[in-house]
Amino acid sequence: MFQAMPYDGTRSERFEAVLSQLAALIDGEPSVIANLANASALLKFSMPDTNWTGFYLFDGKELVLGPFQGLPACIRIPLGRGVCGTSAAERRTLVVDDVHAFPGHIACDAASNSEIVVPLIKGDQLLGVLDIDSPLKHRFDDEERRFLERFAAMIAAVL
Repeated sequence: MFQAMPYDGTRSERFEAVLSQLAALIDGEPSVIANLANASALLKFSMPDTNWTGFYLFDGKELVLGPFQGLPACIRIPLGRGVCGTSAAERRTLVVDDVHAFPGHIACDAASNSEIVVPLIKGDQLLGVLDIDSPLKHRFDDEERRFLERFAAMIAAVL
């Protein structure tokens, strides 16, 4: 059974605690859906000021909505479109301080003002993206980007 750990200490220590919790949650669990559902819940629980946290999975053609925490979302996103599709096509993390200034932004939740998208890659294969939205502009910084890239790599390893 999962027991939420309090996040005392520095921000870096909190990120390390979340990574340890993720490792415990996915250890030995073969279900992709279960792992992604728990991972999205863990991030939503541990990251304040976010309104959507979840995954889109690449089906060989486009990104398809996977497990998430938040309001109902766009179901399919073409590669190269919006923040998620651009991150997936370019296979790089995108931190967008103001989504309304991002060309081609797909507004799934009108409350979102900033976003970070981390591609899920295993070897050379694109598996999907981790997507997190915030109602605050400039919500995501470089330390959080590094943490989420580690988180995404752990998830990609079990997909």
